[in-house]
Amino acid sequence: MLARFRTPRRCAILTFVLALLAHPVAAEDAALVLLTQPLPREEMPAASLQPLADYIATLTGRRCTISTPPNFPAYWEAVRHNRYDLAFDAPHFTDYRIRKFGFTALAKTPDTTSYSLLMRDDGRSRDPTVLVGKRVVTLGLTSIGTLRLNALFPDPFRQPVLVEVASTEDGLNMLFKKKVEAAFLPTASIGNRIIPRGSAVILTTEPIPRLALSASPRLARDLIDQIRTGLLQARTTDPGRDMLRAIGIEFFDAATNEEFANHSFVLKGYWGY
Repeated sequence: MLARFRTPRRCAILTFVLALLAHPVAAEDAALVLLTQPLPREEMPAASLQPLADYIATLTGRRCTISTPPNFPAYWEAVRHNRYDLAFDAPHFTDYRIRKFGFTALAKTPDTTSYSLLMRDDGRSRDPTVLVGKRVVTLGLTSIGTLRLNALFPDPFRQPVLVEVASTEDGLNMLFKKKVEAAFLPTASIGNRIIPRGSAVILTTEPIPRLALSASPRLARDLIDQIRTGLLQARTTDPGRDMLRAIGIEFFDAATNEEFANHSFVLKGYWGY
């Protein structure tokens, strides 16, 4: 009875399955997955991070692919599901990953980031509390900017209405056209633009590290050390300098888990923390 099912196609499939069982793909041969957060268009498009993935592949001898969800809610889901080997993102995500999954911080960009609150200056109070119930531009619902803005309004029933935009330019245009009451945007990206007439910077947050690269405990220790050393020494080699130039970073600084401690607390109000 079984003989009638032994067609050439079925035999080929059976042979392929048996071959996979006999020679499974070793973990050390699988491609590394580098998770990167969505960033404003003018800051660092995801496509420009491919040289970083290629450099990591050179350091490790393993292919490295980039995964970048389209927005911050989708990114938060990706962070929580922990289906990646490396991540390059902001301090609050880095600290969450360290606390929750045992990741190790390897390196960070040398620059810092802060956010500034711009309000329409029409003679009213410059106290941020006047923005309760008003429309305020931000770059992403779980971006560090939005989370720090939320920290200014701890009462969940007395908060601004957040309007997400893709770039600082879009946010400033909305403020200029009076479609929103205020904008909470990266200070550095505001600095080289003309602030819309009738608007003023009300406050600026303390600077924090901008981006860090962290590694999963699933990776072998020697592989993690290879990546860390390669990043920290990148500016001393031609391939490293080419990578840094391509992604717009001068160099990588050493990073420790301790310096990101408590940054993740701003995520506590979000589902799945």
